[in-house]
Amino acid sequence: MPFLKQRANAFKYAWQGIAYLFRNETHARIHLVAALLVLITGFMLHISPLEWCCIIICIGGVFMAEAFNTAVEKVADKVTRRHDPLIGIAKDVAAGAVLLFVIASVAVGLIIFLPKLLLLIEA
Repeated sequence: MPFLKQRANAFKYAWQGIAYLFRNETHARIHLVAALLVLITGFMLHISPLEWCCIIICIGGVFMAEAFNTAVEKVADKVTRRHDPLIGIAKDVAAGAVLLFVIASVAVGLIIFLPKLLLLIEA
């Protein structure tokens, strides 16, 4: 029974982390709004199953990168509140990782949605 309780606790803590992310991190909420708009657009444009897979991976990846960035920032802030060049680099690199994934996700979105939107405009 301890094994099952530990697994249940692991899920509980993970959900607490997700809830914290969306309650407290402005960028996570911005990404959530963007994700909802992308999902609505995907339904409206009847994207293919493979395109859905790409979109879902991108959305999940952006949220994952945002979560890791938040974790790095919180640990770094716990270590010291004073300016430390190495902690600054760590925080900047973590934020940069989010930006890189967002840029890649926007590119995927353009590849999937732009041709379909152009067809609608031409029709």
